[in-house]
Amino acid sequence: MVYAIVRAGGRQEKVEVGTVLVVDRQKAGEDGTLSFAPVLLVDGETVTHAAADLAKVTVTAELIGDERGKKIVIQKFKNKTGYRKRQGHRQELSRVRITAIG
Repeated sequence: MVYAIVRAGGRQEKVEVGTVLVVDRQKAGEDGTLSFAPVLLVDGETVTHAAADLAKVTVTAELIGDERGKKIVIQKFKNKTGYRKRQGHRQELSRVRITAIG
């Protein structure tokens, strides 16, 4: 079993070939692929975590599509002053499928 821990959008995710991830919005290359920086690589019994060895490893993914996250509402309120503020936010996301670890 080969899997990797990659850094994606400020978080670390465990990925295998065929895994579908939802990460913060990423720009794909001209061919529609992305690459992620591995933090750890597990290949059967071998665990690779040295920075020099991980520099040779690439984790590639294809962009499935862009989407937006669930809406969150930010509300501020101060008692007895009449201060009310309401703001909404939807995070820009990308859905990607891991195609190769190597």
